[in-house]
Amino acid sequence: MLQLDSHLTAALRAKGCTVALETNGTMPVVSGLDWITVSPKAGTELLQSWGNEIKLLYPQHELDPSQYESYDFGHFYLQPIDDKKKYPDSIALAIEYCMKHPKWKLSLQTQKLVGFR
Repeated sequence: MLQLDSHLTAALRAKGCTVALETNGTMPVVSGLDWITVSPKAGTELLQSWGNEIKLLYPQHELDPSQYESYDFGHFYLQPIDDKKKYPDSIALAIEYCMKHPKWKLSLQTQKLVGFR
């Protein structure tokens, strides 16, 4: 949101572009976007409480997914944190949370699972 404004969005759309954005949600988004992904981080104030999807890195001890369940998103995703030293079981923890809380779906970065960095 630091570089994108409504003039740029309008110009892109006028050229036939689809405009998608992933943001941490600390600033409200501009109008004219086709897809909004919000990926909040622990310790920040979320100002963007609606969009197409919310994607949380999981687990984050300072961030509870349930605090976002009343927000207006079409999709709710948990993405396991890729930190084998700090969170060796992050995939299992994310799966367990999703199984207990069916509003949330698992999001995996396939390139990381097969070894591409």
